[in-house]
Amino acid sequence: MKAIVQDRYGPPDVLEFRDVDRPAPGAGEVLVRVHAAGVDPGVWHLTTGQPYLLRLLGFGLRAPKQPVPGLDFAGTVEQIGAGVTRFRPGDEVFGNCRGAFAEHAVAREDLLAAKPARLSFEQAAAVTVSGCTALQALRDAGRVQPGQRVLVIGAAGGVGSFAVQLAKSFGAHVTAMCSTTKTDLVRTLGADDVVDYTREDFTAQQYDLILDTAGLRSLTQLRRALTPRGTLVIVGGEGGRWLGGIQRVFRAALLNPFVKHRLAGLISSVRGTDIEVLREKVEAGQLTPPLDRTYPLADAVAAIGHIRAGHAAGKVVLTL
Repeated sequence: MKAIVQDRYGPPDVLEFRDVDRPAPGAGEVLVRVHAAGVDPGVWHLTTGQPYLLRLLGFGLRAPKQPVPGLDFAGTVEQIGAGVTRFRPGDEVFGNCRGAFAEHAVAREDLLAAKPARLSFEQAAAVTVSGCTALQALRDAGRVQPGQRVLVIGAAGGVGSFAVQLAKSFGAHVTAMCSTTKTDLVRTLGADDVVDYTREDFTAQQYDLILDTAGLRSLTQLRRALTPRGTLVIVGGEGGRWLGGIQRVFRAALLNPFVKHRLAGLISSVRGTDIEVLREKVEAGQLTPPLDRTYPLADAVAAIGHIRAGHAAGKVVLTL
């Protein structure tokens, strides 16, 4: 089968489009014919092997343990392993796996869900990682409540675009912050207000909850925009070669005991129960993945470059 393969860490052009053996499902696993695979900033980090902390977390010290990148995908079940009861060949599914940038991929049964009928394969492939991150940031770390004023920084990005919609579904009043060229997108996502950070000072108002997915602003600046007992949740962010954006999470944890604000960082994970929550919200019309553009699988390098350059407004997806 055709796949994107990475034998070493480096810039995106280390990725090769070539033939590899088709995987086989083990116990509790499902083999899926991939129709679309999501691309997010995490793919770039795993391609370059930076921050180096990723290598220490088990992704491979000198070379990737998983030669085929990609986590989000949607497709059709072709074969089931022993013990699988929720799916059968022919079912349309979406979810999370290792090695999504290929014609076939193997996924754990508990990390799959039935593809919502109202979504295309391309849309469904964009849901899992960004959607779970946004859900956990708002519900778990942020403890969002109906009627709260919520600011989403980086609202046009992958996580941010889901966070705007999810916060609205939880009954919050949502302000979306983005650049001038992306304001129309965040309005279509249901934002009550929009802040263009190139022209406006977001600290002019105060919010009960700030979700920062962009990682460019200091804790001092962010706290100025919080109500006296407000909550800040830091999601991702860019930084140095060793720790990436995790430094701000550490700083927030150290400062948190000494201030009235609640400062939290999020290290998200994909859980089957959360995939089901996202599926239900999609079916209810409360969540629609916004697609920026699609690329054929062979053009994965261009897709990653588009995201890395900051051009994406919404999600980027590879099609097969």
